[in-house]
Amino acid sequence: MAVSRTLFLVRHGQSVFNAYYAEHGRDPLIRDAPLSEIGRQQVEAARAKVGLLPAPDVVISSPLTRAIQTSVGIFGPDRVEISALHRERVEHLCDVGHPPTALAGAFPGLAFDHLDDPWWHDEDRNAHGVAVEPLDVFAGRVEDFRGWLLRRPEAVMVVVGHGTFFHHLTGRPFANCEIARVDLADWSVAETF
Repeated sequence: MAVSRTLFLVRHGQSVFNAYYAEHGRDPLIRDAPLSEIGRQQVEAARAKVGLLPAPDVVISSPLTRAIQTSVGIFGPDRVEISALHRERVEHLCDVGHPPTALAGAFPGLAFDHLDDPWWHDEDRNAHGVAVEPLDVFAGRVEDFRGWLLRRPEAVMVVVGHGTFFHHLTGRPFANCEIARVDLADWSVAETF
């Protein structure tokens, strides 16, 4: 008998990049942008909704700071696992991460030693010196992530990640700190919280 599996996606809270870009329409050139004050408030509000969800067996977070802050802020550190496979598509400096040793210092208790250095796309630089991940490479990574998730043994999985990645995964945009249950049969959003 097949085990019932449930997947929730959570986009990170508003980052300082998101706040600046919404106001000014340009990249503020902030590497690995952390949560803004509004983002921290969104995480707090999302934590209050966790009681509506079944308890996760694992929380899989992107290694970008805003996703880790969201993961730990909503679910605590105990079940958080870091995976670079669903990191954001590198288009801006905020999508360029930090080395695993720096992340381990910033987030003690979480494991980063399995990550490559660099674990983000680091080729094809734009005028600002930011590597831009080609769309075909990105699309391949989205497909790899789908397969990776489907092979996992956990019954209830939460993935904390990024807007562009989740849009390509599900076919719809996500608001900051939106929580969505995804139908694994067709990767559509079944409900939101």
